[in-house]
Amino acid sequence: MPTQSDMTTHLDTGVLDLLQHQVAVFARRAEQTRLGGVGQARNSMDRAAYLLLNRLDKEGPMGVKALAAGMGIDSSTVTRQVAPLVDSGMVKRTSHPEDGRAVVLQLSPRGKARLEEVRCSRRALMAQVTDGWTSEEQDIFCDLLTRFNVALAAAHATVPQAASAS
Repeated sequence: MPTQSDMTTHLDTGVLDLLQHQVAVFARRAEQTRLGGVGQARNSMDRAAYLLLNRLDKEGPMGVKALAAGMGIDSSTVTRQVAPLVDSGMVKRTSHPEDGRAVVLQLSPRGKARLEEVRCSRRALMAQVTDGWTSEEQDIFCDLLTRFNVALAAAHATVPQAASAS
């Protein structure tokens, strides 16, 4: 199996340096703006809340374990992140339809409305940022960014826990 050093010697280190630098800049810019959108909804929903609400909206009601597994995070993290969403009325805890003892999380009408408001604001920001790009360029960027995120998630999943804790 090739070592990490072997893999990088076969690739252009200049491109890899530029890529890692641009990813770092992107992460900083994303955190600064929180990619929150434009107008009143800007910076109004943190990343964790957005991702949780979005998943519940797209996949429907589910338990904490399923939500955590689908997001690639720990159940305790989901529990901690969902608590303020429940408190604010954006997520409801309901009984599982087949097992009344189990609890499922469900997007509330208030959560759905708030999520749509934030989505609209974020769409406006993406339109503003990519103004002047062709549809093809937007599609290519989305495809490549999706591919990058999938590969990054896979790489993170293969890192031993002791190494990832540092």
